[in-house]
Amino acid sequence: MAQITLLTGPERRRRWSDDDRRRILAAAFKPGAVVSEVARQCQVSTSLLYKWRRDAMKGDQRCAFVPAVLAAEPGPAAAAPPPPDTASIIVEFSNGARLKIGAQTPAALVSATLAALR
Repeated sequence: MAQITLLTGPERRRRWSDDDRRRILAAAFKPGAVVSEVARQCQVSTSLLYKWRRDAMKGDQRCAFVPAVLAAEPGPAAAAPPPPDTASIIVEFSNGARLKIGAQTPAALVSATLAALR
């Protein structure tokens, strides 16, 4: 049997308290919940639930821009750089770019770099 709620008087809309809205939103958007089922149980339109969620997210202070902070450059690496007389290959590209490949450079890094520069 269908149930109908008749609202009479000058105010035809229901008023939901903030606590009721939070409780309904928490139930509707918890993992595994179906929004339409929660809306039906609470006698609320699904579009109203989505509007409440949008409004709640607008006022959410966790999402904000923060200033960028530059950290000091890290000190020298623990491993000493190879001596300058170590074997290396210099690749010159037609656009004038030069790539110096050291003897200790892993082959995978060399092939990935060359593929990216093509």
